[in-house]
Amino acid sequence: MKRGLPELATPPPEHLRLGLDALRWYFAPEYLHLERVSARRPTLFVGNHSVYGVLDVLLFADGLYRERGVVLRSLADRNHFKVPVWRDFVEQTGAVLGTRTNCAALMRGGAHLLVFPGGAREVFKHKGEAYRLIWKERFGFVQLAIEHGYTITPYATVGAEEAFDVLLDSEDYMDTPLGRYLKRSGLADRYLRGGEEFPPLVRGLGLTPLPRPEKLYFSVGRPIDMTRYRGREQDPEALQSARTRVARSLERLIAELRAHRARSRGQGALRRALNRL
Repeated sequence: MKRGLPELATPPPEHLRLGLDALRWYFAPEYLHLERVSARRPTLFVGNHSVYGVLDVLLFADGLYRERGVVLRSLADRNHFKVPVWRDFVEQTGAVLGTRTNCAALMRGGAHLLVFPGGAREVFKHKGEAYRLIWKERFGFVQLAIEHGYTITPYATVGAEEAFDVLLDSEDYMDTPLGRYLKRSGLADRYLRGGEEFPPLVRGLGLTPLPRPEKLYFSVGRPIDMTRYRGREQDPEALQSARTRVARSLERLIAELRAHRARSRGQGALRRALNRL
């Protein structure tokens, strides 16, 4: 099935080797706690999406493959599969349309999976939303993990948010004559989820939309066992409890990783100062 579960002839990083070499040079990624991942124990990774988060996802998958031998399958938002050429690239990375059916099929096959519960809304961030989890009322990922006996492993990304400045977000767009027309006509609700899926206008390197060469940091949390919720897949209270555990663990991981970055930068500045003496 072309748009369902494409088979990977080789692991995704091999498809993208030259591009990944360039990304590693540009962003100098640093990985923490990859030893918590085992290729023999499939898990569902849950991460924080950065604004326009694609390149950092590729580097996380690359680190897992090179260091732990894990081939990651991402559950991607439907918008990725609406754009010709881009959707083919997305499939080559190992991503599939993020439906319950596809997720369940991959879990039955014992795949390592990656999901961002915030979806497109978390990618199309508003000003001031860096490092915020915007998950709304989404519980499908914990429900499927419980049903299929998967652990959930939070992982944090730090640095990608600083690669861009958000100049205009969806709220700004919807406050323009065009936005008001789209709202009145119903087009915003029909195609843009009420205007939330207006891609933000960003500035990166200089005056361009290219990302700045910010160093990227990744940290893997401890797997969260879902067996305590077994048999309660339809219980809203259990799903809320499971999701809260994952969100709090991820928020702690982000805070710890930001602190690690601050220490690393401080040590680097100190070394440079000493070298000048």
